[in-house]
Amino acid sequence: MADSGADFRSGTASRTLPLAGHHGSHNATLTVAPSAERISLRVRAEEVAALSGALGVDLPVRPKTSASANGRTALWLGPDEWLVIGDGGSDVGNSLMQAAKNSGVLHSATDVSHRNTAILVSGPGAAAAINAGCPQDLSLKAFPVGACSRTILGKVEIVLLRTAQDAFRVEVWRSFSRYAFGLLSEGAQDAAL
Repeated sequence: MADSGADFRSGTASRTLPLAGHHGSHNATLTVAPSAERISLRVRAEEVAALSGALGVDLPVRPKTSASANGRTALWLGPDEWLVIGDGGSDVGNSLMQAAKNSGVLHSATDVSHRNTAILVSGPGAAAAINAGCPQDLSLKAFPVGACSRTILGKVEIVLLRTAQDAFRVEVWRSFSRYAFGLLSEGAQDAAL
């Protein structure tokens, strides 16, 4: 029986935060990622190099790839679309937006720092935990370290990034985060069996 926080002997119930505490299993651990700045970025192919220079990270130009530099990670989402994630800080969203603005090239950048949140899934059962709700082939051959894609987890869209052999970053809209976290928690429990 799952711990609901209720003490049936005393007749009292306690409330716990939905994403608080340790989640997962000995094979797959879930952690809420620290805050980060994020921009959704679109730019024409001929402007990629200039915008990459301004951002301090090369925007990848091949499907399912990412690049990291200077505390920033750029994820290829489409032929002219990227999600760029920067280390969090007190000016969440400002430094990436300012760098894009200073590029001097025509582009579209939208600050999505407060729209998204991320869940880190790690351990030998991480891929199995994600595959409980995601149909993507997460074998190392098909989805190597650095691979990323926009995909689904259960009924919600996510952006998935493999950060290490047994570690993933799951980007999800905040409004769907409890659902995604719950589904990943169930997957982590199943991965332990």
